[in-house]
Formats: sequence, structure tokens, C-alpha cells
Amino acid sequence: MSRFERLESILHPRNEEPEFNRIIEKGINRRQFLKASTATGTVAFFASAPIAQAIAQTKEQKVEIGFEAVPASTADTIVVPKGYQADVLISWGDPMFKGAPSFSQDADSKAQLQQFGDNNDGMTFFQISDDRAVLSINNEYTNHEYLFKHQGKNLSADDVLKSQNAHGISIVELQKKNGKWEINVEGRLNRRITANTEMELTGAAAGDALLKTSADPAGKTVLGTFNNCANGETPWGTYLTCEENFNGVFGSAGNPALDSNYKRYGLSKEDWDYQWFKHDERFDLAKNPNEPHRHGWVVEIDPMNPNSTPKKRTALGRFKHENAALTVNNDGHVVVYMGDDERGEHIYRFVSKNKYNPSDLSANRDLLDEGTLYVAKFSAKEGELEGKGEWVELTFGKNGLTPENGFKNQAEVLIFARKAATQVGATTMDRPEWVAINPKNQQVFCTLTNNKYRGMKANQPVDAVNPREENPYGHIVRWSPSNGNHTANSFDWDLYLIAGNPTVHKGLMAGSDNINADNMFNSPDGIGFDNAGRLWIQTDGKYSNTGDFAGMGNNQMLCGDPNTGEVRRFLTGPIACEVTGLTFSPDQKTMFVGVQHPGEDLEPSHFPDGGNSVPRSSVIRITRTDGGIIGDA
Repeated sequence: MSRFERLESILHPRNEEPEFNRIIEKGINRRQFLKASTATGTVAFFASAPIAQAIAQTKEQKVEIGFEAVPASTADTIVVPKGYQADVLISWGDPMFKGAPSFSQDADSKAQLQQFGDNNDGMTFFQISDDRAVLSINNEYTNHEYLFKHQGKNLSADDVLKSQNAHGISIVELQKKNGKWEINVEGRLNRRITANTEMELTGAAAGDALLKTSADPAGKTVLGTFNNCANGETPWGTYLTCEENFNGVFGSAGNPALDSNYKRYGLSKEDWDYQWFKHDERFDLAKNPNEPHRHGWVVEIDPMNPNSTPKKRTALGRFKHENAALTVNNDGHVVVYMGDDERGEHIYRFVSKNKYNPSDLSANRDLLDEGTLYVAKFSAKEGELEGKGEWVELTFGKNGLTPENGFKNQAEVLIFARKAATQVGATTMDRPEWVAINPKNQQVFCTLTNNKYRGMKANQPVDAVNPREENPYGHIVRWSPSNGNHTANSFDWDLYLIAGNPTVHKGLMAGSDNINADNMFNSPDGIGFDNAGRLWIQTDGKYSNTGDFAGMGNNQMLCGDPNTGEVRRFLTGPIACEVTGLTFSPDQKTMFVGVQHPGEDLEPSHFPDGGNSVPRSSVIRITRTDGGIIGDA
């Protein structure tokens, strides 16, 4: 969790809302869960779940994990297994265009616009030819302690513009030289998309009164994307970037009138110390109260056309998007799974109205504009350690989404998707982050990073799918859609993994039985599958290496077998970083991994340049010394 997210929990704590959730009225209680897990062991508990039984019945083979695990580390470097090498591909402030200035902490806004953005996160690799490709990379936020020599105190107008230019997306061309992918600063597809790039609002909410401003009376053109966390990709070749903690850049020196709809998204006159509103009135809530409604969406970008206009797809709902995991269902409908990354929020699904056309890729360009948004409700039978779930439709006029309950139309359902989810009784989750779909069997996995409010607030009770009070370590939930149909409104679920520390705790705080002293970690965040069906898990947690987190070291990346539950540590990051963002070249011989905010809060990191250099977020290129496939034996 970033410094800004920690600030958010202090400035804008979520109030208890007893009516917020009507989850699992007949579910197992905590005492029953602990009794069962103590008696039989957590692996035995999970083996009784329907998904685990289905795996056993189909006799799926063990997924190969062919590397020697690395130990936990507190070193200020990247550590990978024997036979692998990790090199820096690009770092914050590196030039992206021919003639652009090299990195300097003194760089102004104009220079930053020509350089790689800060705090890289989700990314996708798009191959053009054998030796040419494009990498689309999110730049989530900025660390003012490093972005400016004055550490972000009393920002000038140009400082604010520099911060805005460090946000967004960096699209970089790659070329293969001597068998390795490298940045091509002369690539014609290189592009920076920032907090001031013009974009189009599309879908059911576009043009609604709540999206209109004095600068955009039509409510269909918006400037910028920022706080871009994770990502997705489409089979028609576009990139999906997800707006997460957009609320942090808004504030006011005045007294804006902010009702519960604003507060639900963490908006208040106190920003996260970005100070944008002081020099850009677009971010002043008193002057532009509708501007925050224009952010918090999934944005679709064509990385192959640097002159294209990015589109904010409002049909996918407005919340703090983590990523967007897209699949084409057997019947041709496009399905997108999404997590809302905040404690006590929800997991969503979008099903397109129209079907994917594989013979004419251009015909799919607006598939994400029409469809149905759903939210997940998890349940468990009393006394039984197995779970069922349902997708509840978020459509105006259905399930209580009516004027009597505060919704005028479908636009408001989408703009205030969180309120709609509450209205239909969706399950509150422990910070739903990345979602990934297993290419081998269509199971869906979602990381639940942590939740200090679980069991502490009335709206977030301990339940079967979120089984630990306060949950400092996080867990991973998975589900199988009924009959393998992603458009079905029912699913079976279980917990693939509960992170914990077996060297400090017993019971649930020790984690599930596939967690041990050699692979323990906390706060699973980024996840993704490779072509072989290996599950890659990245962490964004506590790196104190003391107390509850003793022996865990720096944040890391692990590899899991989704069938057997085996988990093996693959990579450790430098001091105070988050390991986030992953993508592969199509031949699976190069993995790209993100290192975000090394040295955050002035921790003693100098990654990647060493010496007394300023730490910089970076994209890492990982290959095998023998040129083989990542993860294979």
C-alpha cells in the first residue's frame, strides 16, 4: 500500500454502516470455521470445497514449476533464481523520445512529458513482429519526496504540471537486439498519456448531467487519466488501464458541499497532499463538483495509433478499479472481471451485449460500451465448509435500483456503482485487487490483499470468504462459473490460499497449509497466468521483517500451482518497494515485472542506480541464461 493510501485511511476512515451489507445470513460463523480448520487442517478444509473436488475429478496434472526457490531478502536489489537474470528495461525519468533529456531530479514539467512516468504498475506486451513490439505501462502516482528536491512542499504551478505529467500511461516501442528486448526511443508509436490528455466518455453514463462541467457542457470529453493501477487487454488489440485512487488528487480551499456519494469514494476538501487544486481549478471540488465523477473508470487505448483518443468505458462502472481481466465466453460474449481496491468493497463482472467478431477485429472496438454490470454475492451453507455465489445485476429498475433508493437512471447506477452494490447486498471483501483467469480451465482468481477493518466494523463481518479478523496477511479467492459459462449468474468458490506467518502464529494467522517458512508472504496483490497455467503472485505488503512479518523480508513475487496449491518464491525486490505489474512476450521467454516506489517514505534504497542516487521505479526484464521459457524446468 502506498503512502498516499495510508494517508487516505487516516484522513477519510470509512464509517460503520450496518445497512451496508446483508451477507451470509445463514453462513458459518468464525467459531465454526476455526473449529473445523483446527481439527482437520486448512488444506483439508479447502480440499472439501467444490472447486478442489472438481480438480481432483478431472485428474489435472501438476503444473511444472522448474526453478529453485529464492530465500526472503532485505537487500536493495532484485534477486531471481539460479539460471535467470534480471535487467532494468526503463526507469522513471528515462527518455522516451529522441532528443528527450536524461533523468534529473531537477527536470521540469516539459522534460517529464518526454520521459517515462513514475511508479509503473500494470502493463501489457503487444508484439508487432519478431523483433518489434509495444509495451503499454501504467504510471500510477508520484512520490513527492523524490519527484522534487524540495520533497513536495509548497508546489509551484510547474511542479503540479510535472506531477500530472508523471501520471498516466507510457507506451514504449521495443526492438529486439542480440536476443533481448530494448527500448527504442525513435519508435513512432512511443506516447505519453497524462492527466491532461483529451479523452472521450462513452457508454450509458456519457452525457449525463453529473458528468457535465463548465469546460465540457456536453459531458462527453474529459481531460486525463491518473492513479492508473493495473490493466487488461482485449483480443482486438487494445489496452485497458484502470483508474484507482483518483479521489486523492481532489481537494479545495473552500467549503464544497459533499454528500454521501462523494464520501463513499473518499472525496473531501483534504487531498492526499498532491496540491493540484491549488494551481488547477479542475481539481477544486468547490469550483468543479462534477469533475471527480469523470474519473474512476476503465479506459480503453489503442497502443498502435498514437493519434487515437482514449475512451473511458462507463458501462464497466465507476469505482477504484484495480485491473480488468477479460475473456471471451464460449458463446462469444465478452466478460470482464474487476476488483474495487478498498477495504469492504466488492468484486464486479461485466457482460457485453454484443458478441466478439474474430474475423473483423475493428468491429469489436465498442463492445465495452453496451452490456450488463453485476456484483458478486458470496454465501456458505451453515455448518458446511463450501461456498456458492451469485452475480447480482446492477441495472436501473431492478433489484431496488430505483428512484426511491436514490437512483434516477442507469447513468447514476454506473457513476455510483458502489452505492448500487450496497443496495443489492453485495459481499464486502478484503480489498479486492487483481483478477486473473486460468487459461487451462477458466477458473477465476482474485487477490484480497488485507483488511484491518474485517470483524471490527459492522459492515465487514468475519465470514467464510473473509475468515480472519483484521486480516493483516490477505488471501486469494477463486471461483468456477457454472458449467464453465462466464455469463452464468452462479458460481462455486473456495480459497486457494491464505497468506500468513507460520513461524509466529498458529491457526488461521499461520496461513493455509501450503504456506510455510520458506515461501511465506503477506498482502498478495498482482496476479497473472502464463501460458502453461502457472499462477504468478506479487506482493504489496509490510516489509518491516519484524513482529508479525518476521522472516518475510522485502516484497516479492511467487509462482503457484493452481491445482496442487504449491507456492514457490521466484523474485524479491529492493527496499520498500512494491512488486507489481507483469506481462510476457508471446514466446514466454521474457517476463516483464514492475518495481514500484523503492525507498518509499525515504527508506534507504538507491535502486536501481546504486551509490547515493535517487531511487526510481522501474520495469525489469527477466530472461533465462539458457534462453528457455520462464518457469519451465
